[in-house]
Amino acid sequence: MRKDTILWVDDEIDLLKPYIIFLQDKGYDVITATNGTDAVDLCRSMSFDIIFLDENMPGLSGLETLSYIKDLDPNVPLVMITKSEEENIMNQAIGAKIADYLTKPVNPSQILLTLKKNIHKREIVTEHTTSSYRSEFGKIGMQINESLSFADWVEVYKKLVFWELELSDAENGMYELLQMQKTEANSTFTKFIKKNYENWFSQPQERPMMSQDLFKDKIFPLLDKGEKVFLVLVDNFRYDQWRLIREILNEFYTFENDDLYCALLPTATQYARNAIFSGLLPEQIKTLYPQFWVEEEEEEGKNLFEKELIQTQLERFRKKYTFSYHKLNDSLACEKLIEQLPNLENIDLNVCVINFIDMLSHARTDSKMMRELANDNDAYRSLTLSWFRHSATYDLFKSLSFMSNKVAFTTDHGTIQVNNAIKILGQKNINTNLRYKVGKSLGYNKKEVFEILEPQKIGLPSPNINSHYIFATNSDFFAYPNNFNYYVSFYKNTFQHGGVSLEEMLVPFIIMNPK
Repeated sequence: MRKDTILWVDDEIDLLKPYIIFLQDKGYDVITATNGTDAVDLCRSMSFDIIFLDENMPGLSGLETLSYIKDLDPNVPLVMITKSEEENIMNQAIGAKIADYLTKPVNPSQILLTLKKNIHKREIVTEHTTSSYRSEFGKIGMQINESLSFADWVEVYKKLVFWELELSDAENGMYELLQMQKTEANSTFTKFIKKNYENWFSQPQERPMMSQDLFKDKIFPLLDKGEKVFLVLVDNFRYDQWRLIREILNEFYTFENDDLYCALLPTATQYARNAIFSGLLPEQIKTLYPQFWVEEEEEEGKNLFEKELIQTQLERFRKKYTFSYHKLNDSLACEKLIEQLPNLENIDLNVCVINFIDMLSHARTDSKMMRELANDNDAYRSLTLSWFRHSATYDLFKSLSFMSNKVAFTTDHGTIQVNNAIKILGQKNINTNLRYKVGKSLGYNKKEVFEILEPQKIGLPSPNINSHYIFATNSDFFAYPNNFNYYVSFYKNTFQHGGVSLEEMLVPFIIMNPK
């Protein structure tokens, strides 16, 4: 097994022999140099895992040597060692992106700690994380089997997401074990939904907060207290993606909560998002406001009347609040909104819809390059994080933090990576979504789907007499028997929404306060 190699540069290297012997006994190779010039030459001829560098040397100073070495190897960790504690020297060293800073006399425990932080951190963290998840594995398994309420499932899902993020870099079998546990959780969650979902509509007092409740339960109470609210809805955004961008937003905001609510079925824009803005179930929208409802088979966009639906909800609840609505499909639209913010601060409710993640998800399906960039959940999260860091959306959240408004963050539904095709038969005009189907004379295996034969019982419209809905569960997706192999190869491992899963249905609603 290869030993980690240390370069130690100090003009009094002979005085450091006890340290060098100590490190060699610990299994390290230690190369020494007595001046900066020799150190730079060594770095030209070989690579090191870490470099200890004395700041005060004749000839090239420590800071000058550091600069030359960084030009040769920008990624090598450099630890500055000095007798001086002058602030300007520390600032210069830190500005040059040193890995650590030690003042003489150093002791062996300091050196070991520095080595662990800089060249063993990943193994130590992985080992600790793996050990911690191993001890939690059984407890989570029990929770999955004992989850009787929606609140129980929220806790299970939060734990699974926590460990998924913690273990994403683990180079062992723990991440695969977690994925198996997530699969088990989704299978059990499907049974929970099959048992309880329909009852939530006949007994609304028993149901969790759902899409149609967000304004009534979350937004209106804030407005009624005199708060001004800026609601940002990012389409198709999962809880694990939220946990990543929350770390970035922590610089600008404090967070009142970390709530998850239940997205309405189908977990698709036409249903879930329109329910949010109208405060109504889809069947009610179609009945009360037919001009704002677009049928599945129609070519027209399914979310063209969001502003109008918000207005109907305000009127129905007799709220006199002023509001604005903004839909952002690209960075230019976002930049224009940022320019308008000073004019929006006195409006009671500003609603902003950001469609990028939905476009990313569809691009992941349609583009071979995007398939390569986001070939699994970890890569998909990473792509989301990279987008956010460098997007106008980040600038929007940063700009909002300078306003007095509360900022509410949410989504309409999540998405799941699908990998198992199940066969479906239907008429030519059947809808195209891969996670749910609506129509009559559908052919399918009842054991493989969540079946709703009477759509009105869960607030869904029937396009035709005898129409019913079926929802894919777990990581399944629907495919037609003709061209079945083509469908399987094209859509397998893509990210889809519309069906029943923890990822699609348990989604964030967060209240943020500018710092």
